[in-house]
Amino acid sequence: METEQLTENEIERFLASIAAKHSDVSRVVFVCIGSDRSSGDSFGPLVGSMLAERGWQNVIGTLQQPCDAHAVEQAVQAIPKEATVIAIDACLGKPSSIGRFLIEEGPLQPGKAIGRRLPPIGQFSIAGVVNANGPKAYWMLQTTSLYQVLRMARELADAIGSAWEKNTKQQGTIENELQIPIV
Repeated sequence: METEQLTENEIERFLASIAAKHSDVSRVVFVCIGSDRSSGDSFGPLVGSMLAERGWQNVIGTLQQPCDAHAVEQAVQAIPKEATVIAIDACLGKPSSIGRFLIEEGPLQPGKAIGRRLPPIGQFSIAGVVNANGPKAYWMLQTTSLYQVLRMARELADAIGSAWEKNTKQQGTIENELQIPIV
């Protein structure tokens, strides 16, 4: 599957297809990459915090404990091999793409926009286009509208909840069987 650019409604369909194949939420791990020290880069930790607040147990990367560039390698090693990993991160793109989501069946390459070489992560990846790409990517992430990032984080957390809602109701509650260590 190639990278696709999706709106909020389309992202829910993508997630529903993942939920149909991986309905056991205790085996699904969300790795929400980013930092709480940059408005644009806070997309991942915001999504992670929202998921944790909604009862998802297998979440790596929240505002309280971000999975930033320094923690990604450790996080990758801590995830059990049998887990289905969905990686979430912010990215920069075309001005017309701001507010959309880039999805791919395949790993996410964190830190690419700012020239970092970090390990690829996830069987599925979701990148939120939070701002336009420019010659100074780090600066663009620092000056991104927090309102935009928060809106997108809510959209994604809502879409994740909706996609697994039917499966969660069938299974009861969201359980934590994978025992993922906190990084």
